[in-house]
Amino acid sequence: MEHNWQIRILDTIEELHKVEELQRIVWPGSDTDVVPAHLLITVVHNGGLVLGALPPGDHNGSIDRLVGFVFGFPGLYSTPDGPRPKHCSHMLGVHPDYQGQRLGFSLKRAQWQMVRHQGIDRITWTYDPLLSRNAYLNISLLGAVCSTYLRELYGEMRDGLNIGLPSDRFEVDWWVNTQRVQRRLSKKARLNLDLAHFFAAGAEVINPTRLDDNGWPIPAESVNFSTIDSAGDQESMIVLVEIPADYLALKEANIELARKWRFSSREIFERLFQSGYLVTDFVHLRGENPRSYYVFSHGEGTL
Repeated sequence: MEHNWQIRILDTIEELHKVEELQRIVWPGSDTDVVPAHLLITVVHNGGLVLGALPPGDHNGSIDRLVGFVFGFPGLYSTPDGPRPKHCSHMLGVHPDYQGQRLGFSLKRAQWQMVRHQGIDRITWTYDPLLSRNAYLNISLLGAVCSTYLRELYGEMRDGLNIGLPSDRFEVDWWVNTQRVQRRLSKKARLNLDLAHFFAAGAEVINPTRLDDNGWPIPAESVNFSTIDSAGDQESMIVLVEIPADYLALKEANIELARKWRFSSREIFERLFQSGYLVTDFVHLRGENPRSYYVFSHGEGTL
């Protein structure tokens, strides 16, 4: 169910100070990583965008009740014909009390609408590939794709969510004018594909996991890279990669196991991208024993 969030452009210094405050709530523990209001206002007055969300039914418009925001700015990327413009979406934050209510989706859809009006057709951003909630939003709900893995992008991070782990990231591409994205953002519900659909298409899990005595998934000791290497020109080749369903909880319970997942998944993701695969979907199985899987497809023709 999607709520009727009140989403508006934020472009005054008072409003952007509220964005500062919300950052401290979403990413506690490191004030040095907060994007300051003076930088936010400079960006929004020069082609950038900060959108804020107020709770449903908040018709007073008081920015004191800010519960989410998305922040981005114009950038460039290289092509054989020279540089082209893109929108770099840098931060998406949702107050912990409002997570799991599709607010992130609503903020991204509003961003999509604004960026299209600027005549830009590509939005990029980064996220931790082991966070299943972010993966489900970015890949499954929004229709972004990914073929880029960045090691230690931000160096050592000190906030409560990232401390103690290498800051590896996926960089996703959101091609805003494609049918793929437009269908994901339409009011008509999309058919959610489950594992059975992908197994029927010949997909296999290349890193089957098992659980330890405490119920946490252990990275596969042996990964079936032969499936990757045999893809060749078969553009319909699909493989599945499992990740922890709740990486943050695993990290809190067992930081060493979380680090093992970082390094084992890094090897798998880099190998897949080098072999011509890209992330095209994400499956999250809910229930008593939740499981999460990336869907990798070989060749851009799968889009």
